[in-house]
Amino acid sequence: MNQPLAERMRPRTLDDYVGQKHLVGQGAVLRKMIESGRIPSFILWGPPGVGKTTLAQIIASRLEAPFYTLSAISSGVKDVREVIDKAKSNRFFNTVSPILFIDEIHRFSKSQQDSLLHAVETGVVTLIGATTENPSFEVIRPLLSRCQVYVLKSLDKEDLLSLMHKAITEDILLKEKKFDIKETDALLRFSGGDARKLLNIIDLLVSANEAEVVEVTDEAVVERLQENPAAYDKGGEMHYDIISAFIKSIRGSDPDAAIYWLARMVAGGEDPEFIARRLVISAAEDIGLANPNALLLANACFDALKKIGWPEGRIILAETTVYLACSAKSNSAYLAIDEALALVNRTGNLPVPLHLRNAPTKLMSELNYGKEYKYAHDYEGHFVKQAYLPHEVENERLWIGQSNASESKLIQYMKSLWGDRF
Repeated sequence: MNQPLAERMRPRTLDDYVGQKHLVGQGAVLRKMIESGRIPSFILWGPPGVGKTTLAQIIASRLEAPFYTLSAISSGVKDVREVIDKAKSNRFFNTVSPILFIDEIHRFSKSQQDSLLHAVETGVVTLIGATTENPSFEVIRPLLSRCQVYVLKSLDKEDLLSLMHKAITEDILLKEKKFDIKETDALLRFSGGDARKLLNIIDLLVSANEAEVVEVTDEAVVERLQENPAAYDKGGEMHYDIISAFIKSIRGSDPDAAIYWLARMVAGGEDPEFIARRLVISAAEDIGLANPNALLLANACFDALKKIGWPEGRIILAETTVYLACSAKSNSAYLAIDEALALVNRTGNLPVPLHLRNAPTKLMSELNYGKEYKYAHDYEGHFVKQAYLPHEVENERLWIGQSNASESKLIQYMKSLWGDRF
């Protein structure tokens, strides 16, 4: 049997599926829809090896729907139209729509995505997209608005250990062998929440072991991986580990380390736009109001990279990387939005105070919409004290300015307006 272990262990039903309980566990949102026999178009967003393709196949099997698959890397507009035509011919009245699964949908061009729109809108196909990238960056708005996005998480320790046990006790080849599981730290660490990696490592351990008992130890795992450096693709572990080191070096204000990790990504063939997107996020999340120009430069970097291309684009990335690493840091805006979201979750949809509401109709005016609102520009300094938060949370503080030159000025200005509130 030449199939790799990861393929032999691919789940065929939801009950065999490991992980993602928040989506497909008993009573979870996606499971309910699958069990109802009707699903909308949606996009599965998550890191490699967490079961995106497998989940799409299980859904198609469960719904007994025709299943078409396209890879965004090798398919063009012509391929999309051919599949849609096939789907139309396989669609019968009152039957489940054929499922079109598109792997790495973030790599589809705008024209390719446009060619899908009508078929998704009219229900000719139910689209299931899979992506490792934030779909809001790469999926066109009209298509994204017609798809629910479900986030898949890296498998946790319990999921991975459960999968390992399942493999060594149920796989047609491995269940004939004896295993002595002495240590699992390295196995779990190198798997990095990726089911495929875990099963590949087990495959390597088995293929290297001619003894009656396969010993699983940290030393054995490290040794086998060193002997098989090609066991993992760059898009997997290296992709996530190095970008993590890169962002943390910028956050830590170390330009030497940041430029080193940038060079590792450039040399490894990383997608330049992936790097540029992370720089934009870092500029907002880690530098923020301490140096608002950082976000402008990161955005300009992203635009310039698209215009200039490669290899000169590496210089633009390098300039932005060094600037961000050398900038003052603040995460006050990042903390403020998370604090505000937590407040919204706690308090629900509080009504907008009447004086802040618009009154475009006579009835709304009669109901006091907009009454007693004070127009700031009518007052000295273009400011007047009035309540802008719902009454129930009017004393909440969400943005806390941090200690840096830029935000100190903002804090002082806010104090001059609001006094002790800031």
